[in-house]
Formats: sequence, C-alpha cells, structure tokens
Amino acid sequence: MLVDSAGLWFRSYYALPDSLTAPDGTPVNSVRGFCDMLAKLITDRRPARLVACLDNDWRPQFRVDALPSYKAHRVAEDDPDAEEVPDTLSPQVPVILEVLDAAGIATAEAEGYEADDVIGALADREDRDPVEVITGDRDLFQLVRADPTPVRVIYIGAGLAKAQDFGPAELAEKYALSPDRAGDDYADMAVLRGDPSDGLPGVAGIGEKTAAKLITQFGSLEALLAAAESGASGLTPRVQGKLADAADYLAAAPSVVRVVRDAPVVIDRPDPMPKSEVDVDRLRELQKTWGLGASIDRLITALEL
Repeated sequence: MLVDSAGLWFRSYYALPDSLTAPDGTPVNSVRGFCDMLAKLITDRRPARLVACLDNDWRPQFRVDALPSYKAHRVAEDDPDAEEVPDTLSPQVPVILEVLDAAGIATAEAEGYEADDVIGALADREDRDPVEVITGDRDLFQLVRADPTPVRVIYIGAGLAKAQDFGPAELAEKYALSPDRAGDDYADMAVLRGDPSDGLPGVAGIGEKTAAKLITQFGSLEALLAAAESGASGLTPRVQGKLADAADYLAAAPSVVRVVRDAPVVIDRPDPMPKSEVDVDRLRELQKTWGLGASIDRLITALEL
C-alpha cells in the first residue's frame, strides 16, 4: 500500500472542525483525521507492506521550468517557494510524522520530487507484490497496470467511505480508454484535457470525452500530434487548428503530467507492516500531549491486529 500522505492530511483538515484541539489549544483535526483514515485503511485492507509517501518538493523546478503556470495559483504570497497552506494545518504535519515514526510505518521521499513521483517510482519498480495506491489525486490513475504485478488506485476523492477501486479495466470503462494501455492513455488524455487545479490549461475546446476519443483513435498523444502535423485523415480542420494553437503547451505538458518513475526514492526503514517496531508508549505519549484520544486507540488496534 502506497499512501499519498499529504492528500490524506489535507482531506482530514478540511473534513474535521478545527475545534478539535490539543490541551494547549493547538488544532489537531488533521492529525486525528489522518490517524483515523490510516487505521481504517490498515484494518479494512490489511496491507502486508505500507509506505507513507511524502512531498519533498510540492512544486518541483523541472515542472515549473516546463510550464510556469504549474500550481502557480497555490504559491504563498510571502514565500514564492512555499505552498499556501492554512496556518492551523502547518503545525500539525510534524505531529503526523511523529505518529508515523512511533507507529513504525515507513516513509519515503525523493529530493526535488513530489509524492506522486515517489509513488510512481515505487509502484513501477515493484516486481513481487500487488500494489494499491491510496490517493484523492486522479493524476495517479496513470499508474494502473496488470503486469508484472498489478497496480490499482484506490481513489478517495469523495472520501474514504466512497472509495473507488481502479485497475486497467475499470479505468478504461470509466473514461472510454484502451484496456491494454489504460494508464498511459489516461496520462495522454489528461494532457489534452488539462487540470485547472494544477494550473494546466489543456487544449482549448477539447474536453475530457473528446480527449479520450482522440487518444484511443490514434493510440497515443505522440501519434495524435504526428497525425495533426502531417494532415492525416481522421482529424477535422477544427481539431487540427486547436492542436496547432496549443503546440507550445503540448510540447511541455507531458513532462509535467507524467510521474517520474525513476525518482531517487529514499525509504527511512523496511516497509513490511510493523509488528515489534510499534512504540506503543511513545504513541500514548503523543496521544496525551496532543489530545488525540480515540484516534490513537484505533491506530494502535489496527497495528496490533
């Protein structure tokens, strides 16, 4: 199980009220929600191995160099290198990391890369066990595969209770993509469609359905652009014109959308689910210090099952 950790703690922060506080008044809504979600994931899905994947760089320079608009709307006003994060969330992240450490759960990151790249690299190189990616980010749909080991995305965009399980067949069915290359098709479709939440404008006038149709018709984004450049049959003058108008964007966007599958990932400890490594006394101390209540109880129970 590869967990998009920042996705979980952002989701927890907005799902729970900041009236959940530590004894000193510090909000701990994100910490408690994160612990609850992690406990439920472990209890329900029983992973044999688990890695909490972290952002080392939320807006890597190589993506900004390729497309300056990438996540530009999220940049903090007072620090061009920092993400705009609610004041009451930032202090909670170190507490979450302490909980993960005390729980004996492996964390992973890569210098200069996002958690998406960490997840992509770990999933891509796994040759022994099936992989489940836990995320609310549709970008990671590109990782699904059947071989050599299955990679599935458990999408929690609508919350953990409404999690959707995507492998190649499910992804192909939802977006009308080719089952044998559903992950790659999704990445190509996402380039055309764009994503305003990440500052990706997409190709004007080409929405999701048209993008999926074009990718499946021509087999890949590269083949589509080659056909447009050569004036091949099967493309209307209107679509050819839109692709031509977006030529600069289309040259840059694939390196932004596609995860880096050879990112230099560093894992802080072995990833089999912790048994003897769980420091229950330390978890209890964190529980007391930060007022984490039943959330830590549930996490300890999940880890000891």
